[in-house]
Amino acid sequence: MKKIMLVCGEPSGDQLGAELMRGLKALAPDVQITGVGGAAMAREGLNSLFPLDATAVMGLREVVPAIPRILARVRQAVQFALSTRPDVVVLIDSPDFTHRIARALKQRDPAMRTVNYVAPQVWASRPYRAKAMARYFDLVLALLPFEPPFFETYGLKAVFVGHPAIERAARMTGGAELRARLGIAPDAPVLALLPGSRSNEIRFLLPAFRQTVAILAQRIPGLVTLLPIVPHVAHKVRAGVAGWPTTLHIIEGEADKFSAFNAATAALAASGTVTTELALARTPMVAAYRMGWLTHKLMNPLITARYMTLVDTLLDARAVPEFYQDDVKPEAMAAALVPLLTDPVAQASQVVQLDEAMRRMGCDEESPSLRAARALLDFIAQ
Repeated sequence: MKKIMLVCGEPSGDQLGAELMRGLKALAPDVQITGVGGAAMAREGLNSLFPLDATAVMGLREVVPAIPRILARVRQAVQFALSTRPDVVVLIDSPDFTHRIARALKQRDPAMRTVNYVAPQVWASRPYRAKAMARYFDLVLALLPFEPPFFETYGLKAVFVGHPAIERAARMTGGAELRARLGIAPDAPVLALLPGSRSNEIRFLLPAFRQTVAILAQRIPGLVTLLPIVPHVAHKVRAGVAGWPTTLHIIEGEADKFSAFNAATAALAASGTVTTELALARTPMVAAYRMGWLTHKLMNPLITARYMTLVDTLLDARAVPEFYQDDVKPEAMAAALVPLLTDPVAQASQVVQLDEAMRRMGCDEESPSLRAARALLDFIAQ
């Protein structure tokens, strides 16, 4: 029986881990899966070592106070791996957390095999990190077609498996039913708001999103807002939406989140996995991201990528309007959203570009979770 340990550190990684679990069980029904995950992985049968609340943080101001808790979780995960001896440990996304585990495992036991699923975008910022990764990872399961040759120049084996978000395309349905259930007219303009899944993202983006919606409410009569939330930041979101300037529906649960994407006329989203999900839902969007001033001051000189979203990176063109750091201005974001909420020609134009980006990501090929699972099982066999 193959024993695989999966470790993620935040909700987006939890979703990817759940899809990988489904792929592994399809190819190797007797596989034993242990590790760390959230609600999505729990639904696939994982009994997580601990919850994700202590590890789902990002940015210096947010990470530094959490370091004692993160290090305690790192030690717990490392000790579990050393005591249970899985065939491979798969570290999913969240490099501030998962890479610490990989480094510690290799230091304690160089024979322990480690795989990175969703590597940090080192091709976009601080590419020298790939050389360091080669010391504590044996394999990268790469989401993008240009990543394997990049990593292999640094001596790190990588296999392109496709972006797991592709598998969610078939779930981007139910918009009409959700509108009916919430009492939203079929022709009402609906804006989906996605201010992020981390506490600091909510803190930095939700106030600007609120101001943007207030401007839009003056320009687009009858505007309705849908706001999907994840459990560990739900209290922060609810506190931040008191006195919201439009009709607002808080959306809970993954199925309704995808239905909200399908129901939305357009979206305003934190840059990240959710922008790829919106592209799969063929929902026109505007993307934004803001971090703490110290984190930005230290990180910005190291960023080499031209674009913030995966859609624009794949197309090498500005298909999705992007607002980063000081450019996160409500008036500008509202101006970019108005045509996407009111002009069918503008909507259709962006959707064509979203479709092309998803095609380049591997949308027409075998499911990424199966490809990732097969690559992982092949690696164990070798």
